[in-house]
Amino acid sequence: MTGAVDLSALKERAAAPPSTPSGNGAAPPAAGGSGLAPVVEVTEATFEAEVLVRSQQVPVVVDLWATWCEPCKQLSPLLEKLAIEAGGAWVLAKVDVDANPRIAQAFGVQSVPTVVAIAAGQPLADFQGAQPEPQLRQWLAAIAQAVEGKLSGPPADGTDPDQPEPEDPRFVAAEAALDEGDLAGAEAAFQTILDEEPANAEAQGALRQVRFLARVQSVDSAAVAAADAAPDDIDAQLQAADVELYSQAPEAAFARLIGVIARTAGEDRTKVRTRLVELFELFDPAEPVVMAARRKLAAALY
Repeated sequence: MTGAVDLSALKERAAAPPSTPSGNGAAPPAAGGSGLAPVVEVTEATFEAEVLVRSQQVPVVVDLWATWCEPCKQLSPLLEKLAIEAGGAWVLAKVDVDANPRIAQAFGVQSVPTVVAIAAGQPLADFQGAQPEPQLRQWLAAIAQAVEGKLSGPPADGTDPDQPEPEDPRFVAAEAALDEGDLAGAEAAFQTILDEEPANAEAQGALRQVRFLARVQSVDSAAVAAADAAPDDIDAQLQAADVELYSQAPEAAFARLIGVIARTAGEDRTKVRTRLVELFELFDPAEPVVMAARRKLAAALY
């Protein structure tokens, strides 16, 4: 999640696919009745389902490309051709690195095209740069040999794993309350889910975000200026950090609270540190801005 608070993940189950070098915006139909589309467009929102989950069944070859990359325009269509030919024995997952920078960062991409084979949720092999078809076929054959008998394979009943699962009516009710601006109703709905399933991560994250939204609604928009004028006012600093986070300035919010932690002690320090950790929890733990702030927090504390 880039920015302060983004509830779109609760409201949208899919993102629009980016354009591809081959100009083919739709994934080709599955061949051979395997139930797996041989080519899929992948975004940060769909990466887990399209790559990690799929790779439990068959190898997923992730093609990390960019619209400006000339070698990509040679490699991507060739990979698509081979994926269609394989008929679902492996899946080609296409990722536009410019539109999905966090995926590129996760793979440590230094140049494009970069191609990574994933099996059982783990990287298996990779290469960079365009490759001729014979070498690609050898590489894919080696992948197939390495995973033989180790994955579950395509669904035997031919069902399409791209079909979304039925939505949980409890989340539907909570999201409806959000759409209507009923934060109290949304909070109660998500809390009900957690009462039934204390380990439900989606409900936990949603509840944190709803509570943050409810809290920030009551904060004066002039809170940042007020806090800057009163650096020793702990409550003013907390309110200002909320406003900064809500205004898509997480670096400023985190830096403010870390600065307060560095110059306070006792109950004041504990109070600010607790709030800072709460703000961290609104983000994916792997978000770069959160990781950087955690390092600065550790330095401030020790």
